[in-house]
Amino acid sequence: MAESEASRWRFFCSRRVQIRALKTAALVGTILLAINHPEIVLEGYIDTSILLKSLLTYCVPYAVSSYSSVLALSERN
Repeated sequence: MAESEASRWRFFCSRRVQIRALKTAALVGTILLAINHPEIVLEGYIDTSILLKSLLTYCVPYAVSSYSSVLALSERN
């Protein structure tokens, strides 16, 4: 693994990046869930398909936040 790849991996695994990504995913994911699946919020209706989509709704902001944090830290160092 090249040095830059190793440092990016260290940044990704750092507690600071993970906490920031989890907070972002919780906030943005909840907003997206309410917009995209109002039946969960309003009616409490859920099935396997909606559950899977809901979990993926939280994964997207987590990935974006992690990626952008790693790039910002890489450029700074």
